[in-house]
Amino acid sequence: MENYKNKLGNLADKLKQERPATPIQAVIPVKAAPVPNEPDVQFNNRIPKGLLKRLKIFGLEHDESLKDINIQALELYLSHKAKPEEISKKANE
Repeated sequence: MENYKNKLGNLADKLKQERPATPIQAVIPVKAAPVPNEPDVQFNNRIPKGLLKRLKIFGLEHDESLKDINIQALELYLSHKAKPEEISKKANE
């Protein structure tokens, strides 16, 4: 019993002498979401399972959502395939 009391007494002295280490927290800025100019609409389609898996892995590695990846891919596709006049005509219909 005496040994137990000595251990507790030593612990109290040790805690009084040592200053507790202050944890350091890393501050990471939050990515600002793009301001939507238009309301979102639902878009469903089927893609190969392997492609979906690759998209998910890419999204995790680059910290992007599947929605953002899809929007960027579709914008890029249209900018390369369609002429600007065609896009504006179809958007106005």
